[in-house]
Amino acid sequence: MLNILIIDDEAPARDRLRRMVEALPGFEVAGEARGANEALEQINLLKPDVLLLDISMPGMSGMSLARVLQEGGASPAVIFCTAYQDQALEAFEREAVDYLVKPVRTERLEQSLEKAKRYLGDTRKQEAEHFLRSTVGGKVVLTPIQRVICLVAEDKYTTVLHEVGETVIDESLTELEQRFPELFFRVHRNALVSRKHIRGLERTSEGHTLVSLSGTERKPEVSRRNVSALRKLLSQLS
Repeated sequence: MLNILIIDDEAPARDRLRRMVEALPGFEVAGEARGANEALEQINLLKPDVLLLDISMPGMSGMSLARVLQEGGASPAVIFCTAYQDQALEAFEREAVDYLVKPVRTERLEQSLEKAKRYLGDTRKQEAEHFLRSTVGGKVVLTPIQRVICLVAEDKYTTVLHEVGETVIDESLTELEQRFPELFFRVHRNALVSRKHIRGLERTSEGHTLVSLSGTERKPEVSRRNVSALRKLLSQLS
């Protein structure tokens, strides 16, 4: 069952979409919102699978809302429902699943929702395979695995340093090493580093070996038993 959030500033339009969705098997209306700000609150609260989103609304437009969600990482599938036919290109640039022109017909809505179901299935599979998932302030954030620089075990969590910042996840280093053996190299019991970000080794005055990485000033320590294997990897990368 997919949960739908209807976002439209006009009550008759919301009522009509609600009746149409409720008549379709496999879909239900989780809630309604009269504008973008209310929609953001509802999205955080209800975690809908699909948005039926109007474009022309007072304040933040539906297109701007879609951009905010897109830039924030994970978001529901978006189906625009609008009276305007000339914004489809921008809609698909916002990764919309579909673009419906009012008055929306039941058969077109059903097609769009089925498309959203397929989209969400593909996205969730990709999400599990190619992203690290974390929760920041109640919001799900996806970090592309190819942008991860290193992973450091700290207390009960794993800190993910990536190309634009850092986040925290629940997965252990062992789980991540098993999931992505071709991407990461274990330099220490508490650290994995991205193979493509490795730049060299440094020796401290105390006799410790550190690995330097592109994209961060952080230099994880390399355990003695892993130094030889890392030197060999560096020679292969050069």
